[in-house]
Amino acid sequence: MYRRSDGTAATSLDRRRFLTAAGAVTTATGISLALGTEAVADGPLPGAAGDGAAAGAAAGGGRVRASATAGGAGVRASAGTGSRQPTGEGTTLVSVAAPRGTSGYRRLGDGPGWPRQVRGELAAAKDGREDRRSTLACFVQFTDLHLTDVQHPLRYEFFRAGDTGAWRQHEALTLPGVVSLIERVNRLRYGPVTGEPFSFVITTGDNGDENARIELEWFLTALSGGRMDPNTGDPRHYEGVQNSGLKLFWHPDSALRDQDKARGFPRLDGYLAAAIRRVHSPGLAVPWFSTYGNHDLLSGGCYPAAGTFIEEVAVGDRKLQVIPAAQAKWLMEGEGRGADPKGDRIKAVLKEHAKEMRKITADERRVPLTMEQYLTAHLDPKYAGRGPVGHGYTQDNLDSETLYYAFPISDQVIGISLDSTDPGGHYQGSLGTAQLSWLEQTLTEYQDKYALVFSHHPSWSMDNLTPDPTHPGEGRHDGNELISVLQRHSNVLAWINGHSHRNRIRPRGTFWEVATASHIDYPQLARIIEITDNHDGTISLFATLIESAAPYRTDFSDLSQTGLASLYRELAFNSPGLDASLSGSATDRNTELLLPRR
Repeated sequence: MYRRSDGTAATSLDRRRFLTAAGAVTTATGISLALGTEAVADGPLPGAAGDGAAAGAAAGGGRVRASATAGGAGVRASAGTGSRQPTGEGTTLVSVAAPRGTSGYRRLGDGPGWPRQVRGELAAAKDGREDRRSTLACFVQFTDLHLTDVQHPLRYEFFRAGDTGAWRQHEALTLPGVVSLIERVNRLRYGPVTGEPFSFVITTGDNGDENARIELEWFLTALSGGRMDPNTGDPRHYEGVQNSGLKLFWHPDSALRDQDKARGFPRLDGYLAAAIRRVHSPGLAVPWFSTYGNHDLLSGGCYPAAGTFIEEVAVGDRKLQVIPAAQAKWLMEGEGRGADPKGDRIKAVLKEHAKEMRKITADERRVPLTMEQYLTAHLDPKYAGRGPVGHGYTQDNLDSETLYYAFPISDQVIGISLDSTDPGGHYQGSLGTAQLSWLEQTLTEYQDKYALVFSHHPSWSMDNLTPDPTHPGEGRHDGNELISVLQRHSNVLAWINGHSHRNRIRPRGTFWEVATASHIDYPQLARIIEITDNHDGTISLFATLIESAAPYRTDFSDLSQTGLASLYRELAFNSPGLDASLSGSATDRNTELLLPRR
């Protein structure tokens, strides 16, 4: 299920709105490469010979520890002055995809960049700081990748009967899309402001879409490097709504006059065969860390799945493709207000329409995962990539059944990754009491360092207080409580998150809250974060957005992996129901965020 939600999304029947409702030592000469892993099957990662990618480490259980695993020696970046001349090339500072024409299906091309905006709500900008500053951190945030098995029996495409914007025409291309984003990061390598090499990438949740084992395998392989087969079910051909014969959906390979072709969507012979063709990923050339999202635990991002009726449907051979419009709206309304966290309504609908379902090929790889299985997969050394093994999660997390941890970013900065997903169900988030107490303890323990906090949900989407079925007596805490906790600790610089699929940056009294748009809904972005000490009583946090490396201009005859990545962007732009505000205002995009130096 999709989540383009903001604070108002829960009451809307527009699914596009409420259902969108993620060592190395930095010196003046760069980061030395610590290679502790084998090359991926497709060959060495870009820059493997002497170009400086940091290896990572993580800690669980409230401690920050350097790792000596096969994944590398630990992210340890100290202040530097930049290792190359800064440039905005390859970022949205220079150019952004822009539409051609004014109506119908619109092609994309090169458009003007988004200038950087200086924001001084928390501290005044002082002249000459660009000549004084030293770097505290430089890394990249991915969020809401939503790698999707589009042939899954329990995709919620049938919601489109109630809202034309409730299904994405482009979601069969999530794998080529994420590989193109990885290629962008590997090519850039350096921060556009400081010239420092990226120390790591962190994803802030919704890495997959259906909490299916195959989607997690794709995610781990994409970021660590290797081959992925997007096809599930029948190994010979596609079995999903895009060859269903239903005019409700875009049929790219067919002459069927479906409702999307009536809007100008093209006929692309061979598209579905290309969409399920093997995809190759070079893997990130830097270490990466993982954060949990609601789609990583819950079916469609809403419902507990493992061990329930949803698991039976997920691995079964029947797929529901369409329901009456009124019923679709009723289900969407219930989801929006959290009326059905256990999925009783969905269960009733599936039972009612059992005889109308399409026969497809069952696939055990679609099984939903428990938290333990999710952690175990991360800890598998075959997914180490550039490290660290576990990508933030450790054996401590597995033993304690927790999905939050702290890790060293630099000599002066720690990172804290939270688990804001409510296991009781519903797509909005919250924190349990034990995690909130751990956060307080960790921030106190490392009060001599600056702290960056990462989570999937932003503050305005943390209003779900559904009890955790594994800890039914434990309290749940909303976004306002988390803001209050972070404000009590002067070392917190920023809370960085996703989930809302929109760019939004807000001052929170003593720190900045930075929400980043997804990489599934247009404008399909990720964010570079650079932090500097200006040596004038202020800290600057530079936030710079990037697009994938795919060309803006598409060629309908090019169904190569790169051509599909370009189509991924253009189809997303043309998706009916697209919320044009997801890119945010100018002050939510490329920014310099000032804070007082403590």
